[in-house]
Amino acid sequence: MGGEIGGIALGIVVGHVGAMPQFPRHPFAEKRARELRRQLTEVEALLWYHIRHDIPAKFRRQEPIGRYICDFVCYQHRLIVELDGSQHADSIHDVRRDAWLRSQGFTVLRFWNDEVLRKCDEVLDTIYNAVVNTSER
Repeated sequence: MGGEIGGIALGIVVGHVGAMPQFPRHPFAEKRARELRRQLTEVEALLWYHIRHDIPAKFRRQEPIGRYICDFVCYQHRLIVELDGSQHADSIHDVRRDAWLRSQGFTVLRFWNDEVLRKCDEVLDTIYNAVVNTSER
């Protein structure tokens, strides 16, 4: 099962909860996501460790969705977690990106890098609550 829309591959992701549709992926986004997975920042590595060990849901990191690459995605709960550095302050690109991701049925949580470093427990509580308070979709 799969296909192509405007040169963007479509397919099915099969996981422990069954098959779920995969979003169109831009070829550049797939290649860039692979690179980003190999080059985690200190903050991404810290949050990834805690997500894997403390959050009761399966997340993927640096996951392409459409033409965007999301820091952390839980398809089961349609949840995206984004980490932002200073380059994201007042970013119209992020506003458009979040609007598109929400239109695809995702909830988007954004945290500043500094917030993860200084208040990691609060960030994890927010992610945990988002997971347990949303039914599987």
